Parts: sequence; C-alpha cells; structure tokens
Amino acid sequence: MTLGNTPNTDILVSDPEGTKFVHVQVNTFRPSDRSVAVGRKAERNFGERFIWVLAGIPKAGSTEPFQYFIVPSPVMAEHVPAAHAAWLGALGKNGHVRQDSDVRQVLLPPKTDSLGWSVEKYRNRWDIIEQLLT
Repeated sequence: MTLGNTPNTDILVSDPEGTKFVHVQVNTFRPSDRSVAVGRKAERNFGERFIWVLAGIPKAGSTEPFQYFIVPSPVMAEHVPAAHAAWLGALGKNGHVRQDSDVRQVLLPPKTDSLGWSVEKYRNRWDIIEQLLT
C-alpha cells in the first residue's frame, strides 16, 4: 500500500522477484449502489500496468457479497469520458441543464451507460493483474 504517497496508486503489486509491477487504484461502493464515483483521473490512460479495482464492500453484518470489477486503465479512459460527455449533454431532472464537476460515475451491473458500456465483463477478473505479472 502506498499510504497516499503516490497520488494515482493505492496499491503497488509486484511479482515475487520484484521485477514487474502493477499500479492499482481502488474505488469503493456499497453492493446495493447503482454506480461508483471516480474522479477525472479515470479519463486518463495511465497505461496497461495501471488497473482500477471497483470494490463493493457490504456494510458490517450484511449478507451481501463483496463485489470486484478489475478494469484496465485504457478501458476506463475510453469509456468514462464518453459516458460523462453524454450525461452532461443530456438534460437532468425537470429539464435542467447539468453542470460539470470533477466527479465521474461508472454504472454498476445490471446498468449500462447511455452508450451501452458495462463493467460486468470485468467482474472478478483478477487474472488481468496476474497476467501483467507473468
């Protein structure tokens, strides 16, 4: 864990020899949520060795399961800006014009964004990180 000393990396993962590394950015949500908030940095492609882990952590005592979506940075950088632009361009509740902010939302399954993208195919895809370390 980087303990906040690396602005874009929460966890630095390495192979046993310490010769290959993967940077992991973690964003959490409750499993009952419909989306997870990410910042503007989700729009930036940090390269193939940067992974987003969207982690659904249930409340203490809950019977809901933990949920994990392991999404490569290039995928987030492709879909997040497009989905945000579509959201921003649409009218909000009661026809009001939406205002931009630093928050970006990634919809959670079974939801898809207005362009049809879903993180479902990245559910429990820990193999993505494993492959980068082999």
